[in-house]
Amino acid sequence: MKGIILSGGTGSRLYPSTISISKQLIPIYDKPMIYYSLSVLLMSGIKDILLITNREYVGQYKKLLGDGSAIGINIEYKVQEKPRGIAEAFILGEEFIGDDEVCLILGDNIFYGQGFQDCIDLAVSKKGKARIFGYPVTNPKSFGVVEFDKNNKVLSIEEKPENPKSNYAVPGLYFYDNSVVEKAKRVKPSSRGELEISTINDMYLQEGNLDVVLLGRGLAWLDTGTPKGLLQASDFVSIIQERQGLYIACIEEIAWRNDWINDEQLEKIGRKLEKTDYGQYILKLLDFGDKSKRKNK
Repeated sequence: MKGIILSGGTGSRLYPSTISISKQLIPIYDKPMIYYSLSVLLMSGIKDILLITNREYVGQYKKLLGDGSAIGINIEYKVQEKPRGIAEAFILGEEFIGDDEVCLILGDNIFYGQGFQDCIDLAVSKKGKARIFGYPVTNPKSFGVVEFDKNNKVLSIEEKPENPKSNYAVPGLYFYDNSVVEKAKRVKPSSRGELEISTINDMYLQEGNLDVVLLGRGLAWLDTGTPKGLLQASDFVSIIQERQGLYIACIEEIAWRNDWINDEQLEKIGRKLEKTDYGQYILKLLDFGDKSKRKNK
């Protein structure tokens, strides 16, 4: 399976902070926002990743992440000339996707909680279908809303409905089979002039090939689109890490636990960052030896 991170857009809701920098490079507490979406792909076992962003930001991302080899993965880059909708990611990534299935995550999505790894594993295991997620919210009118039956079979999807049929919003994390590329090519621009991801999901729904994985109690999906949301997300990460002593979205740790890098490679990264709490955390991972080298679920 291939992975795509869509980190385009202007981040205008965060102006003036994002006038000169990609929103997804702004820190959420102690690490760039992009680490959180990247960590989800790594937790899914995905090593081949395409990062799509604006032309002016490509160099910034390359400076931060390089080609991914430092953590045992492969990162490629693609330019989205202007925001034309989430579905365009599959058209831009056609050559990268090849004959594989693909997972798409938006670069400003943050997920955390016990059992999230199991939810991802379930989505990955459902081959030949589209797998989206449902997350309970108090204001479903502001989101795409999914309606489903007792077997989690999707009955309908509506974009910001006036009368929602459920309180489950669809977060920006999607798993698709290879047919998503051809489906994306058939999507017509909406009234906003964008290629909507909801149109692709509806295509799978009409085929009877759309499943929903529910993210329930105890799982957090955080909004980072406003200054208030950024502050709340940073506070959340700070509290969890301080209380538990375990870091959220430490991409080097995930790569190490997946055996994509060895102890020596992890230590090299930790030494480079050892003046920070983040670097000290990486180095402390090695103090526990192989007994702790297991996925943190």
